[in-house]
Amino acid sequence: MELAHSLLLNEEAYNQLGDVQKAEFIFDWLRYLEKLLLATSRSDVREKQKTLVEQLLSLLNSSPGPPTRKLLAKNLAILYSIGDTFSVYETIDKCNDLIRSKDDSPSYLPTKLAAVVCLGSLYKKLGRILGNTFTDTVGNILKAMKSAESQGRYEIMLSLQNILSGLGAAATPCYRDVYKAARSCLTDRSMAVRCAAAKCLLELQNEAVFMWSTDLDSVATLCFKSFEGSNYDVRISVSKLLGTVLAKAIISKHPGAAASRQSVRRVSLEEVLELLGTGFLRGSSGFLRASGDMLKGTSSVSRDVRVGVTQAYVVFVSTLGGAWLEKNFAAFLSHTLSLVSQSHPKATQTQIDAVCSRRCVSFILRATVGGLLGEKAQIAAAKDICQAIWKLKKVMDAVMSDGNLETRLGSADVAASQHMLVCALQELGNLIHSLGTTAAPLLQDSSAGVLDNVISVTLHPSISVRLAAAWCLHCIVVALPSYLTPLLDRCLERLTVLKSSPEAVTGFSFAVAALLGAVKHCPLGIPHGKGKIIMTLAEDLLCSAAQNSRLSAQRTQAGWLLIAALMTLGPAFVNHHLARVLLLWKCVFPVSPKDLGTEKSRGDSFTWQVTLEGRAGALCAIKSFVSHCGDLLTEEVIQHLLPPLPCAVDLLTLLSSILKTYGSPLKTPSVVYRQRLYELLILLPPETYEGYLCAVLRELATDLTAPDIQVAASTFLLPRLCHQDDLLILSPLLQDTDHRFIEEQLLLGNGIACGSLEYDPYSIYEKDVEGDSVPKPLPPTLSVISSAVKLFGVVCAHVGEAQRLLILEQLLDSIKHTKGARQQVVQLHVVSSVSSFLKYVAGSKGHLGPEEMRRPVLALVMGALESPSPLLRCAAAEAWARLAQVVDDGAFTAVLAQVSFDKLKSARDAVTRTGHSLALGSLHRYLGGISSSQHLNSCVGILYTLSQDSTSPDVQTWALHSLSLIIDSAGPLYYTHAEPTLSLIIMLLLNVPPTHAEVHQSLGRCLNALITTLGPELQGNSTSVSTLRTSCLLGCAVMQDNPDCLVQAQAISCLQQLHMFAPRHVNLSSLVSCLCVNLCSPYLLLRRAVLACLRQLVQREAAEVSEHAVMLAKDSREELTPDANIREVGLEGALLTLLDKETDGRLCHDIKETLNHMLTSMAVDKLSFWLKLCKDVLAASADFTTVTCVDTMQEEEGDKGDDASVLTIRNDGRPHPFTNPRWATRVFAAECVCRIINQCENAHSAHFDIALAQEMKKRDSRNDFLVLHLGDLIRMAFMAATDHSDQLRLSGLETLLVVIRRFATIPEPEFPGHVILEQYQANVGAALRPAFTSETPPDVTAKACQVCSAWIASGVVSDLNDLRRVHQLLVASLTKIQVGKEALSHLYNESASTMEILAVLKAWAEVYIIAVERHKNHKQPLKTTCSEESVGNGSISSDGLLDLVHADLGTLSRLWLAALQDFALLTLPSEFACQLPVEGGAFYTAETSENAKLHYYSSWAFILHATALWLTSTGFVVADPDEGAPNLSRPVTPTSMCQGSSSGAPVKSPEDVYTERFHLILGISVEFLCSLRSDATMESITACLHALQALLDVPWPRSKIGSDQDLGIELLNVLHRVILTRESPSIQLASLEVVRQIICAAQEHVKEKRRSAEVDDGAAEKETLPEFGEGKDTGGLVPGKSLVFATLELCVCILVRQLPELNPKLTGSPGVKATKPQMLSEDGSRLVSAALVILSELPAVCSPEGSISILPTILYLTIGVLRETAVKLPGGQLSSTVAASLQALKGILSSPMARAEKSHTAWTDLLRSALTTVLDCWDPVAGTHQELDEVSLLTAITVFTLSTSPEVTTIPCLQKRCIEKFKATLEIKDPMVQIKTYQLLLSIFQYPNPAVSYPYIYSLVSSIVEKLQEIDKRKPEDTTELQIFQEGIKVLEALVAIAEEQHRSQLVACLLPILISFLLDENALGSATSIMRNLHDFALQNLMQIGPQYSSVFKSVMASSPALKARLEAAIKGNQESVKLKIPTSKHTKNSGKNSSIQLKTNFL
Repeated sequence: MELAHSLLLNEEAYNQLGDVQKAEFIFDWLRYLEKLLLATSRSDVREKQKTLVEQLLSLLNSSPGPPTRKLLAKNLAILYSIGDTFSVYETIDKCNDLIRSKDDSPSYLPTKLAAVVCLGSLYKKLGRILGNTFTDTVGNILKAMKSAESQGRYEIMLSLQNILSGLGAAATPCYRDVYKAARSCLTDRSMAVRCAAAKCLLELQNEAVFMWSTDLDSVATLCFKSFEGSNYDVRISVSKLLGTVLAKAIISKHPGAAASRQSVRRVSLEEVLELLGTGFLRGSSGFLRASGDMLKGTSSVSRDVRVGVTQAYVVFVSTLGGAWLEKNFAAFLSHTLSLVSQSHPKATQTQIDAVCSRRCVSFILRATVGGLLGEKAQIAAAKDICQAIWKLKKVMDAVMSDGNLETRLGSADVAASQHMLVCALQELGNLIHSLGTTAAPLLQDSSAGVLDNVISVTLHPSISVRLAAAWCLHCIVVALPSYLTPLLDRCLERLTVLKSSPEAVTGFSFAVAALLGAVKHCPLGIPHGKGKIIMTLAEDLLCSAAQNSRLSAQRTQAGWLLIAALMTLGPAFVNHHLARVLLLWKCVFPVSPKDLGTEKSRGDSFTWQVTLEGRAGALCAIKSFVSHCGDLLTEEVIQHLLPPLPCAVDLLTLLSSILKTYGSPLKTPSVVYRQRLYELLILLPPETYEGYLCAVLRELATDLTAPDIQVAASTFLLPRLCHQDDLLILSPLLQDTDHRFIEEQLLLGNGIACGSLEYDPYSIYEKDVEGDSVPKPLPPTLSVISSAVKLFGVVCAHVGEAQRLLILEQLLDSIKHTKGARQQVVQLHVVSSVSSFLKYVAGSKGHLGPEEMRRPVLALVMGALESPSPLLRCAAAEAWARLAQVVDDGAFTAVLAQVSFDKLKSARDAVTRTGHSLALGSLHRYLGGISSSQHLNSCVGILYTLSQDSTSPDVQTWALHSLSLIIDSAGPLYYTHAEPTLSLIIMLLLNVPPTHAEVHQSLGRCLNALITTLGPELQGNSTSVSTLRTSCLLGCAVMQDNPDCLVQAQAISCLQQLHMFAPRHVNLSSLVSCLCVNLCSPYLLLRRAVLACLRQLVQREAAEVSEHAVMLAKDSREELTPDANIREVGLEGALLTLLDKETDGRLCHDIKETLNHMLTSMAVDKLSFWLKLCKDVLAASADFTTVTCVDTMQEEEGDKGDDASVLTIRNDGRPHPFTNPRWATRVFAAECVCRIINQCENAHSAHFDIALAQEMKKRDSRNDFLVLHLGDLIRMAFMAATDHSDQLRLSGLETLLVVIRRFATIPEPEFPGHVILEQYQANVGAALRPAFTSETPPDVTAKACQVCSAWIASGVVSDLNDLRRVHQLLVASLTKIQVGKEALSHLYNESASTMEILAVLKAWAEVYIIAVERHKNHKQPLKTTCSEESVGNGSISSDGLLDLVHADLGTLSRLWLAALQDFALLTLPSEFACQLPVEGGAFYTAETSENAKLHYYSSWAFILHATALWLTSTGFVVADPDEGAPNLSRPVTPTSMCQGSSSGAPVKSPEDVYTERFHLILGISVEFLCSLRSDATMESITACLHALQALLDVPWPRSKIGSDQDLGIELLNVLHRVILTRESPSIQLASLEVVRQIICAAQEHVKEKRRSAEVDDGAAEKETLPEFGEGKDTGGLVPGKSLVFATLELCVCILVRQLPELNPKLTGSPGVKATKPQMLSEDGSRLVSAALVILSELPAVCSPEGSISILPTILYLTIGVLRETAVKLPGGQLSSTVAASLQALKGILSSPMARAEKSHTAWTDLLRSALTTVLDCWDPVAGTHQELDEVSLLTAITVFTLSTSPEVTTIPCLQKRCIEKFKATLEIKDPMVQIKTYQLLLSIFQYPNPAVSYPYIYSLVSSIVEKLQEIDKRKPEDTTELQIFQEGIKVLEALVAIAEEQHRSQLVACLLPILISFLLDENALGSATSIMRNLHDFALQNLMQIGPQYSSVFKSVMASSPALKARLEAAIKGNQESVKLKIPTSKHTKNSGKNSSIQLKTNFL
């Protein structure tokens, strides 16, 4: 293919190829040429132009395929537009000659067509340059058209469209001729030609004024004709033409438009609507030619005309735009509604017609009002609709008040208004539903009176109006949940009052049922008590039904309807009424068959009608129960359900005889009864009705074979039984489109009704499948078949085999015995039910049974495979494969495949060939690669042949589809066939005419399957792979150019697959441009494909996709759709706009996902852009000033045919990129803001640091940081939080919360001490205030409470007065909730008030926790000194917050305890359910406990923490009343709450109250911590641990835990588990803190016992004292019973996790193992230190014997930590873990146990061993000793020396080793080590016991003196040496002080010369370095001190050495002045040194 990439065609390479490759080669060359021409310079092109033109024209004769001719034409046009235009006339003449040619052979056709296409392209590109040649050309083309076949007519129309587009007004002379030609094509028998003609006329109307003036009527009539027998594409194209022309007719009134050119007949809106109305009502029969049957009123308009006109209405309004609609809405509404009024009886003469017409009218209103208007305008429209309803109702009332009853009900006026009312009510419902809570003002506006209007219509005589009104109410409450309860009450009240009016009974029962159906859409629910009221009312209606025969039927229906609707509320509501429902159910059927017989003999027609109605209702109620309350279906309940079933089935068998007796009035009730029974049986497990399976089966067979339906309505039965993928090839009508709502009626075919609510009132409470539109149940006659088919599958699989065979034979016979249309119906039903049976058996992995069973099934399916109905063939193919799957026998499968092979080889008719080819594909789908490859080869061979059968596009389509299934299922086995298949696909793509779009779609599916099968192989570089890849890309390119949108969708999904497998080879920019162009296509499936692809692309390369889109928008010519405003707002903005208009759920989900991926990868880099997008959406005003009317002149965009996305508003030069976004889009924007903040968190720290951000912004203005946009963030959150829409308010509050949490701590650089959020406190207050008004729903208030507490706790506001504003809101809510669960609003379910109460309590708890924390933090610093001012300010604010809370603490503590009590009850396991209080808890009711649990789960932890803190603050002691907690002196209140239901218990003592509270808190904590659910949040765990810490801060609880050892152990085990299961360091640290407190408690307890024992037994002998503490006399610790053991386990767990080397099992040896010491992370160090602290406390909890048994472990661990973490740090510091281990060592060594008599000797031995271990650390093991830090080890030795009793360290061997270590260390060159060594020695020398200190002194002094003398000789150079010297001197001075009198003189004699040698005289002092000067000062000072102290020695030394004396005197004298000045400074330096050393020492010595 690379050879094709040149400017001129490479003819050598071309001629060597075969035919198929030639076509590929040419196409590839032309694609390349198009790009190359645009990139090549003019001169180069001109050079080769002649050759190129020749080559291109020669291609015309090589019969190019459709895609090739299109590209060829395009290239010619580009070539002439860039190069010279001399030869263009020749080219045109040549083309004209080719067209004139008389050769009519098929082989010459492609050349003719190519010539036609070339002409179109040349004129389009060159336009008026071509002068007057066009008249000949057009004439020639039109002449050719007369003899052309459909392909020719198609291409000629498109070519004419291009010619008109290029020439514009210049083409005026031919307008009429073109118009005439296009007219005839518009009603062509080929659909593609009709579409092309519509496009041509659409182009023509741009200039041809007559089309929308004089000829307007005939254009309209023509379009109506064109709709007849049309398909979806024709309807789209022609409706676009008609709508645009009519809109043009109206717009042209504006002066300055075309009107100025010639006098134009003005057309009024009324005329235009009248014209459209005519089409809608009379179809294409025109105005005058009303034929006889028309006058007789029998013919009905065909549905496709009606649907087409409906679409034209929508295009008409969309073209005029939203603003126009808003102005003219009233007129438009009255016209639209009049289409179904009585003045046009045609549209509604039968029920079926009426339903279809109503659907069309609803669609017109929905698509225009719902799609074009913003929210404000929609509210205005809703008011207009209300007006219309009110007027219709008044007319109705006038008729109804007419006295004569007969005339009254028979009156035509009832019928007159009913359909108008239904449409108006449905649209009103839909409008309010889409507005959501933004519709609140509409309902509050009393002048509109929405609710009154709707409720008053509930009494309308027509049932469909009553149902529509009920549905409207349903929509209203789904949108505005706060109206649910009031409306329910109102309807129930009317129902009770008007029980005697039949209309009221049905009307209001529908309303109640619809409202109950809405409850599941309203998370806040309804009060629980409503269930009881409804149940009672229903019972009352059922019981009183018999009293009044006029009302029997209505009351019965109403009663059961209410019960059935009640069931949808779920188990919680139904549970209480179940017994009554079951009783009613039992009573509705007779007890025995005998009673049924008597009934039959006694009844009359009316009683049977009522009875059947009642029983059908009961069945429906039970069905509703089974499907909505699955949890209640226990064995016991099922036993109660079963008894009436046999009778129900018996009645089923009697129905036919009853019908014979009483005739037609019972027909409908009996069908409904059947359907209800079948539906119930489908839901019940077949085992429950085993006994009557056969009876049911027989009835089903009768139903299926003797149907009432005269027409085979396959489309409602079969789609369920076909495979989803197959449906698409069968019927474009089954595809999802934007017009699905109206297209559905065409699907069912003329004699069948569409679904509508009145066919099954019971569906009013069911959840609708497709979102917000009305439920559309089919008529009972259809739905009963549907249910029968489904049930047949189940029952047939469960009966005995003999029975099954019999039934199948019977069904087979029934088909044979019927004839004609009837036979088709029976065959359809039978095949459906057999398919259903096979599907069920395959799904439940069952078996078909013996072999003879296969024959009837096979015969049935075989017959259907050759049926003329494509759907039936499809279902049969599916059944065929299922049969093979169920039989599961290779031989049988082979037989089936063989049958199909034979049929395909012999048959010539398309029907057989399509059926059997699909059968082969299905076999493969269900059985994989049919196990053997030779099958695969033969299948593929046959399908290849079929797919090339160009005589029948259908056969090609089915064969290719089947091939795609085989490719899919064969997987890797298919590799061998990949190349031939691919070349077949390419060949067909290049040659199949574009008019056969369905073949192209199947080709696309094949290509897709092939790409998937090849998968990642496509990345390879081998030649074979790259050929495959090139062919795939080529195939995609051909499909992208296809005019059919679904083929384009296929192309996009193929490219998407290719991009996934071989991303480098897909050209991203061209793919993105293709996606952007189709973003707003009118075809839903194309939009879906675009978004699915975009969603995948942006996951990998969001930035590139976004850039390509913007680049494209900037360079774009005509291609880009005007809807997607990419140029201004980028692809992201375009997607947001699309999201706002889109109604398809799947598409919206994809748009959101795409935007989320883009946001995740780009928001940080394009911060301003994203924030501006969100801000624009949130701030877009809801008024309509910005939408102007759209001029259709700008609407043309090439031949894409995809601009008028039906629901759009567009205009130019508007200031705002988003017009009136809907609330859902605004919610999404608010969520995006939160996501952006989260993304920034993981990015640069400057996003949350204003100083840094400003600095970086200065450095580079392109830098952008979130903190700089804080104002915008707050503004957006504020706008959202104060909106009308509740969802948006929630999102806004969430955004506010995120902003507060992220930005609260950022300081404001300009005002130190303040934070940046402080300036926004007014906004925050204003955003929160509305959420606390009385009418706000509880979920919004709950969220607002969370924000309040976050705001107060964040500490942003320091001034109490400012804080009070928000605090006041919380205080108000606290007052509101104090009344408890009774007094809160009754609008919602009780659990909603639980949510609100708990939210308030949690908010207060959070505030209190923060207040206490701040108070604590401020109290601590007061001990140390700090600047007065800050303490002053701080303490005010810290205590101030606490004071604020203090005022309400009394109330709060009571409520908190009550909430905890509730939580404790709710978390009890289910087996204690019977012990729970009957009336519920303090804040929840028993019935709603399940829902309430969730709210408790989210808030209990903070409440627990706060309660613990409060109890701690009172110290668990009754406080004096004046201490600010008066409620404590009456401890009855809280306990009376805690008491629950123990009535009249005696008042408890305070001790008991505290014990209860203590256990409550402890119990909740332990219960939570010991079984942490996976969803437990970190906050809850932390809060729980903090609560425990707070609890154990106070003596009383500590004594509780200390005295109850089991409790302590339990707690420790739980904490151990927490540490094991949660990795978070903060949680582990908090747990360790609790452990430490428990150990402290145990210590206190042991101390207390020892003390009291000593006091008691003071007189007794010491020996007899019992041992306290663990280990008693034996020293044994029992695991599980020992607190110490549990603690050790826990500490080991922590230590080993941080330092695995401590575990001897891991290191493999118990001894010292040489590993490199390591530094732990900060968190790790903290954990280890905390564990060591706990270890060092343990001996104190043990008895002496016990301490002996744990000491080795403790020492091992402590020294282990020392050894493993003794890393050398700069400056001789100790790491925090080493410091902790030394501290712990010191604690252990100085433990009193070491000196206790019983343990003394053992301890001494163990401590000696420990010291040996420390010393051993030093000894070089494999040369690693230098890694350890000597200072740490020396310090450890020093700790041992100083902290233990002398006998441990004074044994010679140990002492000697220790002294050696010191000696060795003194030799180390590192100055820091020397300094530390001197300091440690100093402390040892000063040790009071000579036995310890003297050996060190004797051994080490001489070397110290030598060292000092050495320094003396070489004079110190730097400060560290100075420090070493100073430390050395200190040691010597200390020695002098310790030494005995007789030795002192020698020491002083050593010391003085060294000191004096550093003194300087006057001269030297001036020039000395600072080091020397410091030394001088130091020496002088020391001499000054020593002199007076030891004067005699001093004098004698001076006397013996005159030189020294002289030097000293010189220094003193000559330096007196400077010494005076210097002393203070030297003092300072000395002090600083001293301080640091002392601090280091006191840390552990």
